[in-house]
Amino acid sequence: MPQTQHSDRPAPFRQSRFRWTTDPTFYPTARLAMEAPREHFAYVAALAPDRKSGTDAMLVVDVDSTSPSYDSVVSRLDLPNIGDELHHFGWNACSAALCPYAPHPHLERRYLVVPGLRSSRIYIIDTKAEPQKLEIVKTIEPEEVFARTGYSRPHTVHCGPEGIYVSALGAPDGGGPGGIFILDHLDFNVLGRWELDRGPQELAYDFWWHLGHDTLISSEWGTPNKIENGLDPETLLSSGYGHQMHIWNLRRRKHRQTIDLGKEYQMVLELRPSHDPTRTFGFVGVVVSLKDLSASVWLWKCNNGSWSATKVIEIPAEAADPDLLPPLLKGFKAVPPLITDINLSLDDQWLYVSCWGTGELRRYDVSVPDHPKLASVIQIGGIVRKAPHPKELKVALNGGPQMVEVSRDGKRVYFTNSLYASWDAQFYPDGIGTWFVQAAAGSDGSMTLDPTFLVMSAEYRLHQVRLEGGDSSSDSFCYPP
Repeated sequence: MPQTQHSDRPAPFRQSRFRWTTDPTFYPTARLAMEAPREHFAYVAALAPDRKSGTDAMLVVDVDSTSPSYDSVVSRLDLPNIGDELHHFGWNACSAALCPYAPHPHLERRYLVVPGLRSSRIYIIDTKAEPQKLEIVKTIEPEEVFARTGYSRPHTVHCGPEGIYVSALGAPDGGGPGGIFILDHLDFNVLGRWELDRGPQELAYDFWWHLGHDTLISSEWGTPNKIENGLDPETLLSSGYGHQMHIWNLRRRKHRQTIDLGKEYQMVLELRPSHDPTRTFGFVGVVVSLKDLSASVWLWKCNNGSWSATKVIEIPAEAADPDLLPPLLKGFKAVPPLITDINLSLDDQWLYVSCWGTGELRRYDVSVPDHPKLASVIQIGGIVRKAPHPKELKVALNGGPQMVEVSRDGKRVYFTNSLYASWDAQFYPDGIGTWFVQAAAGSDGSMTLDPTFLVMSAEYRLHQVRLEGGDSSSDSFCYPP
C-alpha cells in the first residue's frame, strides 16, 4: 500500500485563516447533526504493539456500504517515529465553534490532532485534499509540551469554542499531577496549562463539559508510572487508581467540587454528557469494583447548583474456570466485565457500554436517565468466550469491545478491541488479533453485527475511531434542539 510522506510545504492552516464561510459539518444543534449526510470514511488509530519494530499508523477505512471498497483499508499514513502509542485523537474544530460567547465560524473541521500517549508527541494531520491522502503538516515534540505545560502523556482531545483542549495523565517524570492544556486553533501552538486553580485534583483522564452551564467535568485513571507497565495489582488493591470526578468553572478555569464515588470503585474513565445543552446530566464508566470485580456506570446531574453522581448500572463479574483465565485473574476464578468505554447517541436516548473483559457491547435505553433499561447485547471476543464474528464463524476472536463510536444519525455503531499495549498483554497474554467491526442500531433497541464488515490486521492493533464529518463524541452543541 502506498505510504503518505511528510511534506515540507508550508502548513495549510496558515492559508485557511482567512476562510469566512461556515463549515457545513458544524451544526447548531444535535438534531441537525443527526439529519446530516452519513459518513463515508472512518479514521482509525493503528498501534505497532511491540513499539520497537515499526511505527504506528493512521488508517482510512471505507464505511460506505455502496462502495466497492467497503470494509477495506483504503489508505495508510505511517508515522515517522517509533514508540508513540496512539490513543485518543480528535478534530481541530467542531460544532462548538458556533457557540455565541466565543464564536469561530471561520474554522473548518480539517485536521486530526493525534497524540502519542507514550511519547507525548502530537501530530497535526490534514484530511482536506482527499481522505486517502492524509498528510502530517506539523509535529509538536514532547519537549515543547513539557516546557509550556508541565504535563506529559497527552490523552484526550476535544475541540472547544476558544481552543483545542488536551488532557494529560501526568508530569514529565511519570508522576502527578495530570491536567489539561490548550492548543491554539489556528497555528496549533501549545499555549499552556488550562487550570488556574486545580484545588485537590491530582489524577486525570477524560474531560467534557456542559457549555451552556459554564461547567467542565474531569475523571481519573492514574499517573503514567502506574499504568505504562500494565495494571499494577498493588496500586489497584490499595485503591490507588482514580475514584473521583471533578467539577470545574469552565471560563474561570477553577476547581469547584469533587465527587468521590468511593475507593472501592477504581478507574473512573469515559465521560459522556448530554448533547442537549439545556440539560445537565451525563454518564461515566467505572472499570472495576474491588468488592466483587463488577463494573458500573454512574449518572451525574446538577440540582440547585450542586453536582452529584449515582450508580445506575452494575454489571457483575462472571464465574470462570481458572485454567481459561490469564495469570492476573486466576485467583479470582472470574472474568470482570471491565467497562473501558461508553458512548451516548446524539438524541441522548441510547447508551453503549463496552465490556472488554467479557466480550459484550451493551445497549441501554436511557431516555429516563435515572433508570436505564438494557435493550440488547452483542457478544464478540472476550477473555473466555472468544465469540466469533459472523463473517468468520470458525475464527475465535480475542480482545473485546473496547473503543466504541456512534454515527451522527445513531444508526451505526463502530468498535475496536485494543486497549493499551501493556494492558492487552496482561488480560490477553496469547496476543490480541485485532478487529474493527460495525453494528446496525435499530430504533427498537436492537443491535446486529454487519456480517460483511470485519477489518483485521496482522501488523497493528486498532484503537480509537473517528468518523468523517464528526460523530457522537466529537462535537458539543450550544443551541437547544
